[in-house]
Amino acid sequence: MSADGQGRSHWFDDEAGPVVRPYAMTRGRTTSAAQHRLDLIAVVVAQSHADDPDADSTLSPEHVDIVEMCRDAPQSVAELSAELDLPIGVVRVLIGDLVDGEFVHVNRPVPPAELVDESILRDVINGLRAL
Repeated sequence: MSADGQGRSHWFDDEAGPVVRPYAMTRGRTTSAAQHRLDLIAVVVAQSHADDPDADSTLSPEHVDIVEMCRDAPQSVAELSAELDLPIGVVRVLIGDLVDGEFVHVNRPVPPAELVDESILRDVINGLRAL
């Protein structure tokens, strides 16, 4: 029992309002079908043809917030996490839900192994100049 004699912890702040645990927002899930492909710098874009997220009763307020933020401008996964003040893992699951529901799509960064080497580009330019 705490020092106040009521069984409440000292760290709890009555003015903080209701606390929603991350697992409640994701319905206890820690992964989604698309999560393994969501890098921190992946860009989330709202689908232009998507239905109104407010009308979908299966979406949480956090889902709706993500869609609305991405309609204003494409956002990275890290930016969404920071703006919503939610853990990255939660945001990845929520984005995965939205991808499955076709409310958003994700533009993934090009892996470094697939980037064109600068020396190859210089060789191409030199070859074109030689023509």
